[in-house]
Amino acid sequence: MSWQEQSRMDLRPEFVRLALREGANVRVLCCRYGNSPKTGDKWLGRAAEDGEAGLADRSRRPRTSPAKTAGGIEERVVAGSV
Repeated sequence: MSWQEQSRMDLRPEFVRLALREGANVRVLCCRYGNSPKTGDKWLGRAAEDGEAGLADRSRRPRTSPAKTAGGIEERVVAGSV
């Protein structure tokens, strides 16, 4: 008998479906699926907002970079005129 491999991405909709059942214990499901309750809550929130599309992996890149050099200065440095 061979094992059927599933990625975490495949398991997210299943987790949400089970967690939304009446009387479901989300903490037990989190333990069963190998994630923290905080992550389980995050998945449930994303599923409520965006449906199954909200369960897709998201970029971890920061939306802003406060320490980034201003564009004009960066251009001058690259051009070698500083």
